[in-house]
Amino acid sequence: QVQLVESGGGLVQSGESLTLSCTASRYTLEHFNIAWFRQVLGNEREEVSCISAPDNRIHYANFTKGRFAISRDDATNAVILRMNNLKPEDSGTYICATVRWVDPGFGCTGADIFGRGTQVTVSS
Repeated sequence: QVQLVESGGGLVQSGESLTLSCTASRYTLEHFNIAWFRQVLGNEREEVSCISAPDNRIHYANFTKGRFAISRDDATNAVILRMNNLKPEDSGTYICATVRWVDPGFGCTGADIFGRGTQVTVSS
């Protein structure tokens, strides 16, 4: 089955930006619906954004408020999450996953295969 690997996390200051990448080996991500979730220790995993295949329908959680952008980079077989104007409350482990359905107005449903995540820490 597809194995997802996240990268790009790190420690930044409030207001700065990070670009996360979700890649896969042996499978082409352009054929998969991909979502980004985030989780803070002790809290439930929450949906951040997702993008469908092959038509690239996109959903964003309300808290992203135009700060985040999801996209595909087929040349590197990656799904990118660009995060701007980061806030301390954006800190957490960011995890990409395959999902069964993307509805731009509703969300990302049927999460199936998850990566291990990449840590994002935003200091105030």
